[in-house]
Amino acid sequence: MLFGQEHVDRYQATDGREGHEWQGTTVLLLTTTGRKSGRSITTPLIYQRHGDDYVIVASKGGAPDSPHWYHNLVADPKVEVQVMGEKFRADAHTATAEEKPELWKLMAATWPAYDDYQTKTDRPIPVVVLSPAGS
Repeated sequence: MLFGQEHVDRYQATDGREGHEWQGTTVLLLTTTGRKSGRSITTPLIYQRHGDDYVIVASKGGAPDSPHWYHNLVADPKVEVQVMGEKFRADAHTATAEEKPELWKLMAATWPAYDDYQTKTDRPIPVVVLSPAGS
């Protein structure tokens, strides 16, 4: 099973032929700029499409704090995304209170463990919308 940096490496080397489909769902690669290091950091994340946008969840398995990639995109919402062989720039934003219920339902249908993760933590797990730049 692909995980972490190995997942990123195989996905990039094969334009997603290995790594896009993962445990019954789909994965994209999100590249953020480290808010402390300034380095590009790439993370494989479960996603779904919502119109022209891509939706991801900052669950960190229900940990009490959000994942580093989420803090990075809050600090700098200009990100890069790879879906299969397609790479593009996107603008990221945390789903608003109005957007979140529909998007959470979409993502929990894709990965039911998200509902379990939310019960493990007191923090509201953020849902993030990635809008391709220029759309």
